Amino acid sequence: MFAKHVSNLTSAYFHDELSPEQSRRVAEHLISCRHCRGEFEEVKFGARLAAQLPLIEAPDSLWDGLESALDRAGRTPQTLPRRRILSIRVQPRLALVSLALVALVIGFAALWLRNNPKPIGLSWDVARLDGAPRIGSALVGDQAKLGVGQWLETDTNSRAQISVSDIGLVQIDPNTRVRLVETKPTEHRLELAQGRLSARISAPPKLFFVNTPSGVAEDLGCAYTLEVDKAGNSLLRVTTGWVSLQLKDRESVVPAGAACATRPGTGPGTPYFEDASETFRAALYKVDSDHDSSGQTNTTSLKLLLSNARVRDTLTLWNLLPRVAGEDRALVYNRLAALVPPPSGVTREGVMKLDQQMLDAWKERLEYRWSDRLSTGPLKASGKIWARGLGKLNGLEGKK
Repeated sequence: MFAKHVSNLTSAYFHDELSPEQSRRVAEHLISCRHCRGEFEEVKFGARLAAQLPLIEAPDSLWDGLESALDRAGRTPQTLPRRRILSIRVQPRLALVSLALVALVIGFAALWLRNNPKPIGLSWDVARLDGAPRIGSALVGDQAKLGVGQWLETDTNSRAQISVSDIGLVQIDPNTRVRLVETKPTEHRLELAQGRLSARISAPPKLFFVNTPSGVAEDLGCAYTLEVDKAGNSLLRVTTGWVSLQLKDRESVVPAGAACATRPGTGPGTPYFEDASETFRAALYKVDSDHDSSGQTNTTSLKLLLSNARVRDTLTLWNLLPRVAGEDRALVYNRLAALVPPPSGVTREGVMKLDQQMLDAWKERLEYRWSDRLSTGPLKASGKIWARGLGKLNGLEGKK
């Protein structure tokens, strides 16, 4: 994994211009670095915008206008090469003309996108697995198409399977309602209103998303289950790879073997490994619930959680650091440092101030402990993160 940011490689990574080894390392870095994922998202947005623009030749009058601008800036001997003329005499004026052209292109793009908001006819294949699933009011036969904006619904006795373009499969369990929101080369997105789906995705990060009432699940190359109850609460369980849960500025990155709950209005809770002790998990539930409802941390529950934390549970402790404050953060730091000491250059003062570079450096050391007995890291395969081996899928946990 790269120790520094990879902003200068995100465009080449998106356009598949890197070697397989470089692509693998960039993909791994994007999983753990929020800054570079933001840069990658900007690259995707630019590519999405460019893909929507029609190719139109500039009119002759535009070039005439440029030549007139050059003349007004001061004539240059005709024997000089054009590039040299531009660099010697008209840099300021040409810069203004260039800015005007950029503004013109952006304005035209916005107008075109408003008048052409969505390509027509985009759809995913749907296969009936059991019973009588429906797309809208129509029953699904053995095969059907789910178009952008359409809802797929299953009842108590029906199941279906969706082919997500060419990057994976999503199984829709009984009593589930899901909608296709978007599908294009740079983004595939579902909305899960209620019920449960199981996804197996083989793609680079930030390509497949699932909207829920309490947050957005962003695939980082993985297999997982996601369930939403009638109140809009959801539970994510990751089988292989990583998934990011997000709501506004709150994010939880969940590795294989771990789970994370989300609640409407508050977003993702603190991730935890499912083999953690029941005492640890019950204390975490109390810490998250009290913090979400009152903004205050239940110190008694926090101390119980910390005393029952294993080395592998540093996943939870690291994610708790920015979610608690003051003395509570100091308690988390002390226990985390006792379990896995911070690397050189990471100081107590810096962590208490939530220095992101220090937090990321500590996380990189911790990740090796999180993968104990599990293959949670990305797999090298032509520069992509491949998801393999969807295991037995369990139901939503009982309420604690």
